[in-house]
Amino acid sequence: MFESLTEKLQGIFDRLGKRGVLREEDVKAVLREIRLALLEADVNYKVVKDFTARVQEKAVGEEVSRALNPAQQVVKIVHNELVETLGEPGRLELRGRAPYVLLLVGLQGSGKTTMVAKLALHLRSQGHFPLMVAADVYRPAAITQLEVLGRQLDIPVYSEGNGAKPPDICAHGLEAARSRGADVVILDTAGRLQMDDAMMAELEAIRDRVRPIETLLVADAMTGQEAVSIAEGFHKRVGLTGLILTKVDGDARGGAAISMRAVTGVPIKFLGTGEKVNALEPFHPDRLASRILGMGDVLSLIERAESMFDAEQAAKMEKKLQKGDLDLEDFLQQLRQVRKMGPLQEILGMIPGVGSALRGVEIDQVEAERNLKSVEAIILSMTPVERRNPRILNGSRKRRIAAGSGTTVTQINQLLAQHRQMQKMVKRLNQGKLRDLSGLFN
Repeated sequence: MFESLTEKLQGIFDRLGKRGVLREEDVKAVLREIRLALLEADVNYKVVKDFTARVQEKAVGEEVSRALNPAQQVVKIVHNELVETLGEPGRLELRGRAPYVLLLVGLQGSGKTTMVAKLALHLRSQGHFPLMVAADVYRPAAITQLEVLGRQLDIPVYSEGNGAKPPDICAHGLEAARSRGADVVILDTAGRLQMDDAMMAELEAIRDRVRPIETLLVADAMTGQEAVSIAEGFHKRVGLTGLILTKVDGDARGGAAISMRAVTGVPIKFLGTGEKVNALEPFHPDRLASRILGMGDVLSLIERAESMFDAEQAAKMEKKLQKGDLDLEDFLQQLRQVRKMGPLQEILGMIPGVGSALRGVEIDQVEAERNLKSVEAIILSMTPVERRNPRILNGSRKRRIAAGSGTTVTQINQLLAQHRQMQKMVKRLNQGKLRDLSGLFN
């Protein structure tokens, strides 16, 4: 979401780093560029003004002038003030007596129904027992959509069809949660404009009937400044406790994410990072600030990887790594894990230094996905014996595999070469010949 802003800020800091000494006028010139970059990214004008004023106050002081690396000191100040602007880490306030009610609100098309399922899946992974309530009786197929998601995730859904009134559905859903032993109730409500008095009154009625512990606005990050006014309108009528930004993986300027917390005073709690039901991240302002400034986000990358791993498979893989005995079935398994983690460019951008190194390099996601599918097809066209022992692959076997996978013998040879390189790297690692990579991320 922040590609354009990140590129501009990195360019500014690169030029700044070439100056050995920073004078006050240098800092002010840099801040003018930062101000322009933020405004072009659709950050609220008042937020930009306050942000740059705070940075200037700290950046023109003795702390920067006496620093060994003044440019790095300015970057640190910008990072800290960006974290301050983004607010506290988002956490759901599940306290008191269960079941806890989460009321999701927002405009039409913001992704509320899918977000209900994402939240339910997230909460179940935290040890909770959620119940989803289908209270959007106005959008065709909204109830069906939630019921389908419920069956896919094996999470219960309470619904009464399109004939009942939403406040009644929500109240009855809360009663059903108590009888079923669910400890979290997530309410899916219809999309509405914050200026629609009748529809907002309906939300107020739902709030008064079920007394939610969290009222969360689901907002499309790609709507820019409009998202801020939407949040203000909903907050005034129903009292928001948190924001969830969806489509943050899209091609948007990203200013809403920086502006909304500062303008509304309502904390951002989650980021929707894709269409899949597991594409949901708790909001960490320090991590988002690091991404915006092109510093990577190793912690989120590790958490995303961990969520994809099966503990039993990981234990087996560890033993194979220790023996240096990774076959093509292991190669295929790792390939599938990487594909689940998200778009390749997004994953690479989380690694410190890689994002800046790839600046201006556009990874064709469609082509990358096509190549990964070709590799998968090649391995699946092999017999189990061939996967475990690729050394037996002669010309005849390769031609058979190429015909079965719709690829060429050249592509098969390339895959086998990659596999041999991986095996060599693992053996070198076991022999202690690879240096510790952890220092790259400090």
